[in-house]
Amino acid sequence: MKAQAVDTATCPRCHQPVNSQAVTCPHCGNQLKAYGHPGIPLHRATGKEYLCDSCTYHADDTCNFPQRPFAKECILYENIEESKQELQQQRYANSFGATVRSWMRRNQALVLLLVLLFVCLMIALSTT
Repeated sequence: MKAQAVDTATCPRCHQPVNSQAVTCPHCGNQLKAYGHPGIPLHRATGKEYLCDSCTYHADDTCNFPQRPFAKECILYENIEESKQELQQQRYANSFGATVRSWMRRNQALVLLLVLLFVCLMIALSTT
């Protein structure tokens, strides 16, 4: 039988390693996932800060969470800095230079063949 690797996370309360799909921490009983469902992450603020201070939905005023702007726990939290980085990466990925590099990487054999044909053509033209 083959052993499977288990993804681990750290409990925010007791800082013990736990399975990333665990609903509650087996060490301290802290709730790790929202509504007891392993697919709904529960984001928590650290220290005296509130999640809303760094949340995308709070910044664009689309949040309708009842605890806003003093939420310490939220299931919809999205970090505004991470959102900005993702947007910059998407812009770069959609740039012309990135598109050309991606096309050349996918079609290396065709590019090599075209370069080889061009070199042969230049040699043929220089000898006549």
